[in-house]
Amino acid sequence: MWLGVPSQDKMEIRSCLPKLLLAHHKTLPYFVRNKLCKVIVDIGRQDWPMFYHDFFTNILQLIQSPVTTPLGLIMLKTTSEELACPREDLSVARKEELRKLLLEQVQTVLGLLTGILESVWDKHSVTAATPPPSPTSGESGDLLSNLLQSPSSAKLLNQPIPILDVESEYICSLALECLAHLFSWIPLSASITPSLLTTIFHFARFGCDIRARKMASVNGSSQNCVLGQERGRLGVLAMSCINELMSKNCVPMEFEEYLLRMFQQTFYLLQKITKDNNAHTVKSRLEELDERILGSWSGTERSEVAQEPRLLLMCSQGQERRFVELRGAWKQKGGNGMKGCLTCSYIEKFTDFLRLFVSVHLRRIESYSQFPVVEFLTLLFKYTFHQPTHEGYFSCLDIWTLFLDYLTSKIKSRLGDKEAVLNRYEDALVLLLSEVLNRIQFTYNQAQLEELDDETLDDDQQTEWQRYLRQSLEVVAKVMELLPTHAFSTLFPVLQDNLDVYLGLQQFVVTSGSGHRLNITAENDCRRLHCSLRDLSSLLQAVGRLAEYFTGDMFAARFSDALTVVERLVKVTLYGSQIKLYNIETAVPSVLKPDLIDVHAQSLAALQAYSHWLAQYCSEAHRQNSQQFVTLISTTMDAVTPLISTKVQDKLLLSACHLLVSLATTVRPIFLISIPSVQKVFNRITDASAQRLVDKAQVLVCRALSNILLLPCPNLSESEQQWPMRSMNHANLIFALSRDYRSLKPSAAASQRKMPLDDTKVIIHQTLSVLEDIVESISGESTKSRQICYQSLQESVQVSLALFPAFIHQSDVTDEMLSFFLTLFRGLRVQMGVPFTEQIIQTFLNMFTREQLAESILHEGSTGCRVVEKFLKILQVVVQEPGQVFKPFLPSIISLSMEQVYPIIAERPSPDVKAELFELLFRTLHHNWRYFFKSTVLASVQRGAAEEQMENEPQFSAIMQAFGQSFLQPDIHLFKQNLFYLETLNTKQKLYHKKVFRTTMLFQFVNVLLQVLVHKSHDLLQEEIGVAIYNMASVDFDGFFAAFLPEFLSGCAGVDANQKNVLGRNFKMDRAVAVPMPSRTCPRSPRMCTGWSTTCATTDSATTACRPAP
Repeated sequence: MWLGVPSQDKMEIRSCLPKLLLAHHKTLPYFVRNKLCKVIVDIGRQDWPMFYHDFFTNILQLIQSPVTTPLGLIMLKTTSEELACPREDLSVARKEELRKLLLEQVQTVLGLLTGILESVWDKHSVTAATPPPSPTSGESGDLLSNLLQSPSSAKLLNQPIPILDVESEYICSLALECLAHLFSWIPLSASITPSLLTTIFHFARFGCDIRARKMASVNGSSQNCVLGQERGRLGVLAMSCINELMSKNCVPMEFEEYLLRMFQQTFYLLQKITKDNNAHTVKSRLEELDERILGSWSGTERSEVAQEPRLLLMCSQGQERRFVELRGAWKQKGGNGMKGCLTCSYIEKFTDFLRLFVSVHLRRIESYSQFPVVEFLTLLFKYTFHQPTHEGYFSCLDIWTLFLDYLTSKIKSRLGDKEAVLNRYEDALVLLLSEVLNRIQFTYNQAQLEELDDETLDDDQQTEWQRYLRQSLEVVAKVMELLPTHAFSTLFPVLQDNLDVYLGLQQFVVTSGSGHRLNITAENDCRRLHCSLRDLSSLLQAVGRLAEYFTGDMFAARFSDALTVVERLVKVTLYGSQIKLYNIETAVPSVLKPDLIDVHAQSLAALQAYSHWLAQYCSEAHRQNSQQFVTLISTTMDAVTPLISTKVQDKLLLSACHLLVSLATTVRPIFLISIPSVQKVFNRITDASAQRLVDKAQVLVCRALSNILLLPCPNLSESEQQWPMRSMNHANLIFALSRDYRSLKPSAAASQRKMPLDDTKVIIHQTLSVLEDIVESISGESTKSRQICYQSLQESVQVSLALFPAFIHQSDVTDEMLSFFLTLFRGLRVQMGVPFTEQIIQTFLNMFTREQLAESILHEGSTGCRVVEKFLKILQVVVQEPGQVFKPFLPSIISLSMEQVYPIIAERPSPDVKAELFELLFRTLHHNWRYFFKSTVLASVQRGAAEEQMENEPQFSAIMQAFGQSFLQPDIHLFKQNLFYLETLNTKQKLYHKKVFRTTMLFQFVNVLLQVLVHKSHDLLQEEIGVAIYNMASVDFDGFFAAFLPEFLSGCAGVDANQKNVLGRNFKMDRAVAVPMPSRTCPRSPRMCTGWSTTCATTDSATTACRPAP
C-alpha cells in the first residue's frame, strides 16, 4: 500500500503521525498508542534515511526527554523488532542497509539506555543507603573467596537494593526489554561496556531479593502487590538480557574479559539464591522466586487491579498511568488472568543462564584461574537438589548431562590428562551420583515421587514418572562412564539391600484356601514393602542401563563385576518365576501386586540388557568350554519358560518373550534348542490344542524359536552348525504354525466346508503376522538361513498367492497379504526364484485393474489406500532389481502407474498414494535409464557425440508431465520429494541436458517453479527451488535470457511496465559463474520482490557453480 501513495501524501503522513503520537500518547489507549508506533516504524522501515531522515533522531530525542522517555523506549523496541529482523517482504539489499544503519546507532542507543538505568539506580540508592535491619542483612560478607577477586566488585554487589516508585520501575522495565531485544542481534563488541553490564546485574538482583519483593505487599493491598511483583519482573528482564548475551557462541577475544566478569557476577547471584540462613531454607527461597510474575495473584487481586477504578484515585499521575498499562497488558495477553503478562519465573531464567554457561562457555572459562569451576559445581548441586518443581529439577539434570558430556569429550581428547581431570571433579561426581540415586528412591523421597503421574503418556509415550526416572538414570550412566568403579560400588550395595527384602518374601508366603497369600498386613510394613519394591524396580533399570559399560574393550577388565550382576539377575528372575509372586494375594492388592509384577518384569528387562555381554561371554566360553556359561543360560531359560503362558499378566509375559528373543538373536548359543525348557516352549507353540498367546507375545515367541533354528551360531564352522537337523525342525515349526492357514487353500473339498468369513480373517491375520515377522527377522542374515526359511515357507507362500484373488475386495485382508509379499520381496526374492516371482507380479498386475484401484482408493478409505501403497512398494522393489530378469514387466508397470493409478489420484487433494507413486516413477527412471536412453560407453565419454537414442518417449513424457503437475499442488512434502527426485536424476543422469527435456519441457518447469516463488506458496523450499531453477536455466542460458525471461515478465500480474523493464535489465548473464540470489535493485513490488537476478563473478573454473540465496 505505501508504495502506491503519492509523494506529497507520504510527506504529510510522515509529518502528522509523530505529532499526533506526541500530543496524545498519554491519553490514548495503550493498544492504539502501540499500533500508532508500529505504523510510524513501518514507514521508517521503507523510507529511512532517504525520505525520512529524522526518523531515528526523533526516537533518540524522545528517549532523552524525561517526559517522553517511556514513549521513546517503546518506539526503540518496536524499531529493533521491525528493522533488525524484518519480514520477507524486503529485498536482501534493503535488509542489509537497515542493519548497517542500526549498527551505526548502537553505541549511542546503549549509552542512553545505560544512562537511564544508572540514573534510576543512583537516584533511589541514596534513600536506601542505611537500610533497616532485615533477615538478609548478614549475607554481604559471605562471598565465595575465589569467585570475586575484586573487593570493590563484592562491595558493589552487596549494596542494598533500592525501593523504586512505579514510574521508575516502568521506565526500567522498558529499558531492559529494549536491551534484551538489542542483544539478540547486535554482535558482542566494545559497545557493551562494563558499566552497562554492572548495571544490568544490579537489576538482576531484584529477582533474587525476597525482601525487596515483599516489602511492598506488607499492607496486603493489590496496589502494593503490583509494586512487589514488578520488582521481581525487573529481575526477570535483566536475566533475559544476560541470557541473550550468553547465547552467542562467537565471542571476540577482547570480550572474553567482560564475559568472565559477567559469570563472576551471575554466580554471586547463584550463591545468594542457594544460601542457607535462619529465615529461609534454600528450597523455600527458590519456591518464592519461582512464582510467575503477575501469575500468582488470587482471582480477587487480579479482579481488583483490572476492574476497580477506585484504586486509581489513590495513585499519583505516574502510578495511575502504570496501572492502566498493567491492566491493558493483562487484558491484551491474559484475557482472564494476569498470568499472560509474563510466563517465565526468575528461576527459569536463571536455569536458562546456567544451561547456556555450561553448553556454550564452560570450555573457554574453565581455563581461567580466577573462575573456580569446582565451587561453581557445588553451587549448581545445591541449586539442582533444592528445586521446588519437577520441571525445574528436570532442567537442572539436563545441565548436569551437558557438563558430563563436556567432561567425557574433554577426557577423550586429552587421554594423557585423564587422571588429573577426573581427580579434579571426582568428589563432585560421586556426590552427584549418590544424590540422584537417592532422589529416585521412595525410601528417601516418597512424598515427592508419589506426586508424579504414572498413567498419562506424553508425546514421547512416557509417563511423568518414567521421564523422571529416565533422566535420572542417564545422569547415573554418564557418571558410570567416567567413574565406573565408584558408580558400581555406590549402586550395587543399594541394589543388594532391596534384593534381600525381595528374596526374603518367601518366608512370608502362606497357603490359603484360594491359593498363596503374602502374610504382611500391618500398614507400616506394607508401606515400607511398597517403597522397597518400587526402589528395587528403579535400581534394576539402573543396572540394566549400565550394561553397555561391561562390554567391548571393558569386557575382560570388568568381567567379575558383570558376572556378579548377571548371576544376581538370573537368581531374581528364577526366584520370581518359581514362587509366582505375580499371582500371590496381598493385603493391599491395588498397590503391592503391581509392585511385585513390575519388579519381576524389570528383572527380566535388566537381564535382557546384558544380552550383548552374554554374547561376548558365549564367544569366550566356546574357546574355554565353560560349563558356567551353559548353566547361566539354562537357568535363565528355566526362569523364562513358566512365564510363557496365558495365565501370566501381559506385562510380565512380554518381558519374558523379549528376553527369549534376545537370547535367540543376540547370544545364539548352539545348545539352546537342546535345553528342556526351550523344547517345552517349542512343544507348546506347535500344539494345536494349546491356547494361543496374545498376538504380540505369539509373534515374539515364534520369532525366537525360528531364530534359534535359522541363525548361525558365532565361532562355529559351517560343518558344526547342524543345518540338516535345524532345517527339519524349522520346517516342522512353520508347518505347525500354518496348519489352519494352509487348510484355507481353494479346493473342491474346501468349498464344501466353507468357514465363516470372520473366522477366516482371524486365521489369515494370526498366521501372516507371525510368518511376516519371521521373514523380516532374517532378511539380512546369511544365504543359508534364508534358504532354509523359504523352504519352510514355500507352501504357505503358494497358498497366499492362491487366496489373493478371492480376497481382492476385502481390503483389510489384502492389506495383510501385500505386507507379507512385500516382506518376501525385500528379504527372500532371490530364494523365491525367477519363475515364481514372475507369477506373483503377473497375478498382482492382473488383479489390480483400474476399477479395483478406484474402488480401493476412492471408496475404502485409509485401508484401501494402504493396499495400493503396498502394491506400489512391491513394484518399487521389482524395478530396482538389477539385470534383465524383470525388465519385461517395465511397460506394464509404467502403464499401470500412468494410465490406471495416476488419473485417479492426480486431482485428489489428499496426499494418499501420491508419494509412493512418484517414488515408483523415480525408481523406474533411475534404475532403468537405458530403457529410455540407449547409449554406448564410447558415446557417453566423447564430447560432441550425437544425441543419445531415445526410446519409449511417450512414456517418458507422461512421467515428466506428472512430475510437473505435482508442483502445482499445495502439498509441500510431495513438492520437496519430487524436486529432490528431479535434481537427483539430473545429477546422476544429466536429465536437464537430454534433448527431449531441453526442447519440450525445460522452460515449462522453470516457469512453474518461478511462479511458485512469486506467489510464495512454498516459501519453506525457497532455497531448493532457486537452486533447481538455476540448474535448469544453466543448460541454455541464451534461451533463458533471450526468450524465456521477457515472456515470463510480460505475463506477471501486479507489476507495471517500468518494474518489468527494471527486472529484465537486472538479470545479467555471464557464462563463467551465475549465482542465484534475490534481486537487489528492483523496486520493492509486493509480488516481484522475490524475483531472481543473476549476479556474476569471475572464476578460473570452466564449469558453472551456484550457491543458495543469502
